[in-house]
This record gives sequence, structure tokens and C-alpha cells, in this order.
Amino acid sequence: MNFPFLVARRYFRSKKKKNFIQIISNISMIGVAVGTMALVVVLSVFNGLEDLIKESKSTFDPEIKIVPVFGKTLLATDSLLNVVQQVKGVDVVTQVIEDNAIARYQDAQMIVTLKGVSDNFVQQQRLSQAMIHGDLTLAKDDINYAIMGQGVQYTLSIAPSNEFYTMQLLTPRQTASSSGFNPDPMNRYFKRKNIMPGGVFANEKEYDASYVIVPMRFAQQLFDYGEERTALEIKTDDNVSVSRVESQLEKLLPAEEYQVLNSDEQHASLLRAVKWEKLFVYVTFSFILAIASFNIFFSLSMLAIDKRKDIAMLFAMGAQQRTVKSIFLFEGVIIALLGAGSGLLAAVIICWVQQTFGIVSMGMQTAIVDAYPVKMELADFLFTALSISLITFLASYRPAIIASRTDVKDFL
Repeated sequence: MNFPFLVARRYFRSKKKKNFIQIISNISMIGVAVGTMALVVVLSVFNGLEDLIKESKSTFDPEIKIVPVFGKTLLATDSLLNVVQQVKGVDVVTQVIEDNAIARYQDAQMIVTLKGVSDNFVQQQRLSQAMIHGDLTLAKDDINYAIMGQGVQYTLSIAPSNEFYTMQLLTPRQTASSSGFNPDPMNRYFKRKNIMPGGVFANEKEYDASYVIVPMRFAQQLFDYGEERTALEIKTDDNVSVSRVESQLEKLLPAEEYQVLNSDEQHASLLRAVKWEKLFVYVTFSFILAIASFNIFFSLSMLAIDKRKDIAMLFAMGAQQRTVKSIFLFEGVIIALLGAGSGLLAAVIICWVQQTFGIVSMGMQTAIVDAYPVKMELADFLFTALSISLITFLASYRPAIIASRTDVKDFL
């Protein structure tokens, strides 16, 4: 067995060690354990929140989205659609027109995000599990239907089962109408179309509160978009790598005209904010661990003073300075490993209990899930171990230097 490690272990387990030094060592281990546990648990919560955001967005958003680099719209020409459709792995290509409109229902009105989609939108089955009323049907027997978010239904007090009232959708005219007598000034400045309320979906507050989905031909007529589209939404085949399909599309489509976005890139700013928050939390808790490691510094410093006679004897027996230095570095490692190991074990147990039983709730009625989501990742454990290793080395280095410079002459 390594001699410095053997001596360090005996020092750690020695019953002759001063009680005060033993207490400081125990406090050091507890501090490292609590800091490690808190760091891993908080990072796991951020991982869970990130996955929750991705999952909630993926229900409404496509796997791949093609948008124009400049401007608001792109021309959905046959050549463009053929290029996209012929890429291996592409299953469904849905044309989209998305813009703001005013929605009216009886005496209530609000601004909504109107999303016109081609008929194959239903084949993507993204909202099938989110429907809480009615079916995912946009047209039936030449009648157009609007699929709306639960928030829109609540704000406008829409009764989807009532077939006697339609929803009115208005958008500003490019030029004011001057034909005939308009008793309602809204007709002069706004273009209006009626549509029957259909199904209602409940997915995520951002979408539920503002989105209304209508057939493509309805949105074309309301917005006068013609062959222009705001995006193309793509569903890939099962068991096909989305990243591979994305890379193929980027190669085929001119980068100066089209931008190909996967599900994460469609919400890059939100996910980037979560990652930055996770980084700040990691740095903050690393500072807390560094403060806790001051106890390691003090306990090792007092141990170096207490063991001066032993160190002098080791020097007299021919030990080198690096040997004595290694003893105290190993002592710090033992304290840190026991504390970190206990903290990691406690963190795993806490995360498992939260995943299994959901002890800590979100505390909000509008939350997507009842309990805080957690997800343990190996990278978090590795970065935590890296932080503890660095902090322990820095806390142990100075006492090890002091011990290695003990003068044998003082004990002769």
C-alpha cells in the first residue's frame, strides 16, 4: 500500500487526535456532503425543467421547421416542395401561414395567433394527445373548423358544441375598402371571415392562450398570402435520425434563403437561458463548496501543528519533503471523498424519491406537471467531482507545504 496514504488513513482514524481537530474534520465532511448534495439536486432539477420544456414544446412544434432567413414569408414553389419531400427520412411536409388576427365570438374579442395549415397537418398527429374537446378536424363536408387553445376558448367563452354561433376572424386590409356603404367601420379597415369553432387543445400556456389553427385555404383568403408561406413543418419517418435529415436539408437548400431548425433551435433563446441559469447555479454552489472547504484547511493546518514530532521523526528516518506533503494531501482527499460520497448518495436518494413519489410539488395550479421534474445526468456528477477535487487540492496544498517544511532541529 502507498506509504503516504497509509499514514494519512491512520491519522484520520487515530483516536489520539485532539478532539477539537476531530470536530473540525467532521464539520468539513458534513459541509462537503451538504454542498455536494445540494449541487447535484439543483442541477438535476434544471435538467428536469429543460426536458419538460422540450417535451411541452415538441407536442405543438414540428421536429424540423424551414423558415426564411430574411423577411416573413417564403414562396412554396413546387420545386422547393419536391426537394424537401425527396430527402430520405422526410415523411410529411406541412405548409404553414402564421400571423396575428382579431378573433370575435358573440360580444368577446381578443388578438390571436392564427395558424393556417395544409390538410396533411392532421397526419403529423402532434396534437392528438392534447385534444380535450372535439376531434382534430379542420374541415368536414365543405365546412371549415378552427382548432383553438383552451385559453382562447376560455377568454372568448366559446361553446364548441353550439352550432348557431361562428367565430369571426379579422385582419387589417392593405388598403381601406371604399366600395358601398359600410355601417360597421370594421368592414372598411378589416377583412373578415367566419369559421365554425371545432376542437379544443390543452398543451402549454404559451400556445393555449393565443393559438387558433385553421385550414390553409381559409388563412390564404384572410391574409391574401397567395403562394407565400411563413414556414414548412416537417415530420420525419419513425426510427430516423432527425439531425441527419436536418443536415441533408441544409445541404440542399440555399443557406442565404432558408433556415432549417430542429426542435431545440426553434426555442434556442429559452433553452439558452435555462443553460445559463444552470451554469450560474453550478458556479454559485461551487463557491459554497469552496467556503465549506475552509474547514479542511483549518483542520489540516492544526493537524500539521499537532503532528510536528511525527513529521520530524519521519524526516529523521529519511523521508522526503514530497512524502510528507503527500500525507497531508491524502488526508484532505480522504475527508473530501467521504463527504462527497455521502453527499452524492444522499442526492441520488432524494432525486429518486422525487422522481418516484413527487414529494415537492410545483405549487401552481397552472403548472404542466404537479411535482418538480428531476433528471440525473452523469455529466453533473463528473463536474461536481471535478469541482470537489480542485477545491480539496487548493484547501490541502498550503497545510501540506507547512508540514513538509517542519524543522527537525526543533525536536533534537
